[in-house]
Amino acid sequence: MVQLRRIQFGLTFVFALAASAATASAQLRVATWNITFYAGGRATDIQSSVYGIFNGRSMSPDVILLQEFTTATAVPAFVTILNGAPGSPGDWAGAPFIDGPDTDSAFVYRTSKVEFLGVTVVAVGGVAPNHPRNIQRYDVRLKGYTGAGAVLASYSTHMKSGSTGDDQARRLVEAQRIRDDAELLTPAWQFLVGGDFNIQSSSQSAYQELVGSQANNAGRFFDPINTPGSWNNNIAFRFVHTQDPIGAGGMDDRHDQILVEGTLIDGVGFDYVGNPAIPYSTTTWDDPNHSYRAWGNDGTSYNSTLTVAGNAMVGATIAQDLIDSTGGAAGHLPAFLDFRVPAKIDSQTVLDFGSVPQGSTAEQVLTVLNSANTTLWTAAGIANLNYTLSATAGFSAPGGAFSDAPGGAGNDHTIAMDTSTPGPKNGTLSIASDSVDEPVRVVTLIGTVVPSCNACDVNCDTFVNSADAAELVDMLVNGTAPCSACAGDTVDDDVPNGVDIAGLVGCLLAP
Repeated sequence: MVQLRRIQFGLTFVFALAASAATASAQLRVATWNITFYAGGRATDIQSSVYGIFNGRSMSPDVILLQEFTTATAVPAFVTILNGAPGSPGDWAGAPFIDGPDTDSAFVYRTSKVEFLGVTVVAVGGVAPNHPRNIQRYDVRLKGYTGAGAVLASYSTHMKSGSTGDDQARRLVEAQRIRDDAELLTPAWQFLVGGDFNIQSSSQSAYQELVGSQANNAGRFFDPINTPGSWNNNIAFRFVHTQDPIGAGGMDDRHDQILVEGTLIDGVGFDYVGNPAIPYSTTTWDDPNHSYRAWGNDGTSYNSTLTVAGNAMVGATIAQDLIDSTGGAAGHLPAFLDFRVPAKIDSQTVLDFGSVPQGSTAEQVLTVLNSANTTLWTAAGIANLNYTLSATAGFSAPGGAFSDAPGGAGNDHTIAMDTSTPGPKNGTLSIASDSVDEPVRVVTLIGTVVPSCNACDVNCDTFVNSADAAELVDMLVNGTAPCSACAGDTVDDDVPNGVDIAGLVGCLLAP
C-alpha cells in the first residue's frame, strides 16, 4: 500500500505486541469512542469499560477521542470518572470543550504521557450541504520530547449517517476538509483521524478522499489494519465491527475507526505497533499482527447484540458495562491502537584525544545510547535508535548503519585521529539518527599531534635552537613534564637529566 512500509520484525516487534495485549502501561494507546449522547453519569460502566481487567487485558488508553458529548460539563465529569476508576493512574485531563451544532467532540488525555498543545476547529458544521458537526483537531506532544516529530495531531470526526446520495456528499465534504487541513500541518508532525465515520464501505467517496492517492499526498491517511471492503452486514468483517452493541440491528458495521498517516506505519521511530501490510484476521479477534482492537468484540456478535456471557476478549462484566455505557441507546464500541514512541539519542559531546606522537595510533571510544525514558514507556514501547556516523577530515568513524535498543548500555564505536602530520587537530563527528528531538547530533573532536620524537627538540616546536636549552633547564630545575615521550632525553637513557645538557650542546653545534 505505501512504499514507506519497512516493518521491523524481531524481538522489538514481538515484545511490543505482547505489551499491547495487556494493560497499556507503556506504549502510547490512542482510542476513539462514540459514547452516545453523553451529558455525564454512567460512572461505573465507564470505569469498568476503560480500566476493567480480564485475563490480563484492559483498555487502559492514554488518549481518547470522544464523540456525542452534549454539554460542556460532561468533559470534567468524564475526567473525574476516569481519575476515580480502580486501577486508574489518576492523571487524566480534558481539552477545552467547544460547543458546535448538534453533538460535539471531546478529548481527554493522560498528563504523564502527553503534553496538550491546543485544539483547533478545522471546520464548523451546519445544515446541508455542509457536514452536520464541527471537525476538531487536538494536538499533543509526547511527554519528555521537544521535537516536532513527537507531536501528534488527532482529528475527531462524527460524519453524517445514512446511505443516501446527500448523506454521502456531506461525508465527502468533511473528509475533504480533514485532508486539506492535514496537508497544511508542520511536515514533521504525525497525524491521525478517529471517530464515527458512518461509512459502510471503503469504496465510498469520503473514505477514498481520506485514503486515496492524490497529487498532494501530504495529508493522506492509511488504514493500519489494511482492511478495506464492504463492512456493512458482512460477516467477513465481524471482528472489526463496532456498531451496534445494543440496538436491534446488532453488530454489523465498522463505523468507528482510526486511520493514520504514512510515517506512522513505516516501521521507524514513532510508529504503529503492528504490521499494516497484513489485513486484520478474519478468524480471530486476537490478531498477533496488530495492536488495533474493536474493544469488546470477540467476533461472536455478528447481527446481534454484543456477546456478554463467554465474551472471550473482555469477559462478561466488561462486555455488559460496554453495553450499559451507551446509556441504553443505539451505541458504539471503542476502537484503539498502540504506538511505539521515538528513540532519543545520547552520547559524549566532546572527544579529546590529547597530545599524541606523530605516526602513533590515536583513538577514543564514542558511546551512542538510546536514552528514551524506559520508566515511562518501557523498553517494549520505545523504538530502536537507528543512526550513522560521519567525521570531518583528520578523523575517521566506522561506516554503515547502526541500531540501539532502549534500556541498554549503548553501542561503543572507535573514533580515530589522523597523526600523519603534526599540529593541533579540530573536527566534528555527526551522528545522523531518527531521534525526533535531535536528528543530527554533533560531537566536537580535538587533539594535538606532536612531531616525531626528536630528543633535542625539547619544546617540540620542530626546531632545535637556544629555546630548547631554556626548556631543558626548566625541566631539570622545576621538574616540568616533557612535551613528548623522548623530548630532552638527548643521550637516550630514558630519563632527562643533567647529562642531557651535553647531548643538547652537541645538537646545537652539529652542522
